[in-house]
Amino acid sequence: MKKQVALLVALAVLVPIAGAQAAPLPGMPPVTNPNDIYAADRPNNLSPVVVGFPERVYVPNHTSNTVTEIDPKTFKIIRTFKTPAGPQHVVPSWDLKTLWVNDNAGNYLTPIDPMTGLPGKSIYVHDPYNLYFTPNGKYAVVMAEADKQMVFRDPHTMAIKKVVPVPCPGLNHADWSADGTFFVATCEFSGQILLMDTAKMKVLKVVSLPHTYTKMPMPQDVKISPDGSTFYIADMMSNGVWVMPANNFGTFSFIKTGIEAHGMYVTRDSKDLLITNRGEGSVSVLRFSDNKLIAKWKIPGGGSPDMGGISADGTQFWVSGRYDNVVYVFDIVHGKFLRSIKVGKEPHGLAIYPQPGRYSLGHTGVFR
Repeated sequence: MKKQVALLVALAVLVPIAGAQAAPLPGMPPVTNPNDIYAADRPNNLSPVVVGFPERVYVPNHTSNTVTEIDPKTFKIIRTFKTPAGPQHVVPSWDLKTLWVNDNAGNYLTPIDPMTGLPGKSIYVHDPYNLYFTPNGKYAVVMAEADKQMVFRDPHTMAIKKVVPVPCPGLNHADWSADGTFFVATCEFSGQILLMDTAKMKVLKVVSLPHTYTKMPMPQDVKISPDGSTFYIADMMSNGVWVMPANNFGTFSFIKTGIEAHGMYVTRDSKDLLITNRGEGSVSVLRFSDNKLIAKWKIPGGGSPDMGGISADGTQFWVSGRYDNVVYVFDIVHGKFLRSIKVGKEPHGLAIYPQPGRYSLGHTGVFR
């Protein structure tokens, strides 16, 4: 009897340990709701850091070499300013204090003061196609697409800390696990995705996406589900989204959304995922609870919706019209297209700012 009791006590101790999750990334703000990592992103739940920033839409016009600023209340352009060549995305910093313009062709990051909307002195950074931040704010992560490198830098000075060569061309987008210990990145030109160790700054695994058509997959944006269980990967050539369990890298199912699925955005209530279909001028709405497509919002006459963001109050979705030189505005509440606004040539990764959340993981605004 004593031996049986001892065995049961031992099992009671061992089972929780065996089933426990890995410790979160050191320094990462603790998850406030394990069932919803976007819980801090509720409508108008602004950090004290950004309270007082005027709400603006910042549009990088890639081939005009400019950034256009729009007042989302009036839909009027406030100003347009020049940047070094090839601005790709406007990226909120981890500490929410700065917006960084990724001047990809010019090899610079240009800071914007979100209080004034004015640019500061550009910092030399080679090949900054896209920009992210580790969940603990320790590093900026530059996706140097042409260089086939992931470059970890100081998040303020942008000084290089570590250069990680990647084994695939077209390094592009990323998103992190709920505990911050790993992240998934896409390589659009090889149809592959990477599993990365955050703390070690190391490639752990590489896997190719399945071929659904004769064309090779072209993965774009990545988003993780509110409960942290699932990664969604937009695939422009397969015209939909790959669904991959966070705990089973390389296992996929597929949801067809529309031609050239591209960007993905979590609604403020954490219930739905907005997916831009760039090749058919539409936005698909996917419900997280059952992975069902529940709506499609079409742009009258077609269009090319690319990258954007959701307004602080959660009522509007702003997205660039990459090949139509406009910005589109959608009404999320009523599920319909509102209007387009003329901007510069080839607008790309626009950011609407400020947005709710405690910190930014980068891109055009991924907040937790």
